[in-house]
Amino acid sequence: MKWFIFLVLIAAVGASWFLFLKSGKEMTATKVQIAQLENNGDPEGKAAELKTQLESKEGEKTFEGILLTFLSAGVVGIVFVVYLLPFLAQRVTHAVYDSGETMERDVMHSARSLLAQGNYEDAITAFKQAAAADPLNRLPWVEIAKIQKDNMEDPAAAIQTIRYALESQEWEVNDAAYFLFRLAELYDQVEGDRVTAAAIMQQVVDQFPGTRHSANATHKLDEWAKAAEQAAAFVDEQVYLDSQNLTGNGAPVDETLAAEEQAYLDQQRHAAEQARLGAAPEDRV
Repeated sequence: MKWFIFLVLIAAVGASWFLFLKSGKEMTATKVQIAQLENNGDPEGKAAELKTQLESKEGEKTFEGILLTFLSAGVVGIVFVVYLLPFLAQRVTHAVYDSGETMERDVMHSARSLLAQGNYEDAITAFKQAAAADPLNRLPWVEIAKIQKDNMEDPAAAIQTIRYALESQEWEVNDAAYFLFRLAELYDQVEGDRVTAAAIMQQVVDQFPGTRHSANATHKLDEWAKAAEQAAAFVDEQVYLDSQNLTGNGAPVDETLAAEEQAYLDQQRHAAEQARLGAAPEDRV
């Protein structure tokens, strides 16, 4: 259908050009006749009639010229928009992005292939090469930390990787916040160190005020504070029961268990306080 319309427009343009050129030739011939009659005398008054015809043909030629202009512009516009513009855009896009994207795709593909083969050390090396090739891309560092945490079962190394990536250069806000959230997640869920995780969340609040990252960090701190308060209330209740030399079934107090509960209570209270107030400056990342 597209080609049919295009062919119809081309045919219309061709017909308009034919009529336009034909009118021009007829006008030229008429002007020659008028000149000959005027030079030889015009006893029958044919020159006046020919001049009238000439004026009519001039009007027709003007209309045909306008029609030809619109049709030609339409055909040129269709060719430019449908064919030429996409071609130019593709060439410019390839010139700007292709070399970098090809290099990144090749390096990342190699790293992922090594990872799929279980060759974790070489995969980490390949991801580091990808990071060096594209310093502003956080993905290689994220993949390295994931390998260290999930495949090599070395969360401490994953933490060090995220810290190194975060401190190695100036990142965009979204990237820096992403690293801080992943770091807090590792401390909280893997290391069980919610105090340090809360300090990192507070750093996000302080470092990126008025952003969605700050709002998310504040929400996480509130969530942790409520959880810590609930845990502390539960432990308080248990300690109270122990102080009465009772447990849930009336058994004697286990002194070791009571000591452990008290230590856990102190830890939860401290975590709740840190989550409510934020970590002290010296505790932040």
